[in-house]
Amino acid sequence: MSTHPKQFSLTIPSQMAGYRLDKALAELLPDYSRSRLQDWLQAGYILINAGPAKGKEKVRGGEQVQLSISLKEEVDWQAQEQSLEIIYEDEAILVINKPVGLVVHPGAGHQEHTLVNALLYYAPELVHLPRAGLVHRLDKDTSGLLVVARNWSAHAQLIAQLQSKEFLKEYQAIVQGVLIAGGTVTGAIGRHPTQRVRMAVVETGKEAVTHYRVIQRYRAYSHIQVRLETGRTHQIRVHLAHQGFPLVGDLTYGRLQLPAQGSAQLLQELRNFRRQALHASRLGLYHPQSKQWMEWQAPLPEDMQQLLKALTLDKADFSLAPGSKLKFTKL
Repeated sequence: MSTHPKQFSLTIPSQMAGYRLDKALAELLPDYSRSRLQDWLQAGYILINAGPAKGKEKVRGGEQVQLSISLKEEVDWQAQEQSLEIIYEDEAILVINKPVGLVVHPGAGHQEHTLVNALLYYAPELVHLPRAGLVHRLDKDTSGLLVVARNWSAHAQLIAQLQSKEFLKEYQAIVQGVLIAGGTVTGAIGRHPTQRVRMAVVETGKEAVTHYRVIQRYRAYSHIQVRLETGRTHQIRVHLAHQGFPLVGDLTYGRLQLPAQGSAQLLQELRNFRRQALHASRLGLYHPQSKQWMEWQAPLPEDMQQLLKALTLDKADFSLAPGSKLKFTKL
């Protein structure tokens, strides 16, 4: 990895008033340890309001932080040319509509042709940012909107918004079962005690809050809107399965079950639906430079639209009261 001199600035958000400076910096720059930040403070690489500062000092919010250090390239993944659906871009951020099946970060079994590889080709400056500027992620088989920071100042501001729950993250999902009404799930999420590849609602997990409302009820399924307060791994999938309404196509937290007497078209769509029916449809945040609120929307992908059409046609032939039980054929 090569090193490059780097200067950037950020603002301590008002929500961190009363924090020790080193703690505030550690949360704003989560890819650096507090001890490393302390070393930079002592060496004079970090200035607060244009002057020196100590890590134990308390912040009030609004302080201007200037950093002048030699940064190593934060990623050594390969840049690869591939198509990206860019919803919005400027000098501070990129907003991407991620397709189904695209892995976000390189990892075991997926070193190439990921979203990060494509981002590094499109915006080579992202090599200097942790995770190539990505501040949140989506599962491989979840489609929809992601924001990418293009510089350190934007990265820090977006991380701060995530931590203070200012992001608007709204999803659409299709679940098995007829939901009576919307609600909120607050179960803490952590690793499953015996199945380590899964997450679960466990007492020792981290706080997780999911809000949902019904968009449309069908004969044996529900189309819902979901908003997240937190961003735990597999949060929507885990919370809805925990409530007894697993996502269609999610074989990790549910299983394929076909409704008795379902229409031929619906049964075919369900058999062919090979991923969790989840789409990040709406994203909102305060722009890290202008501080203005911005929102973007991405329409449902074709596979979810086709499934909803089949559900609508199936519903026309049958009626079922919300909350009623309907028999499924287990496969």
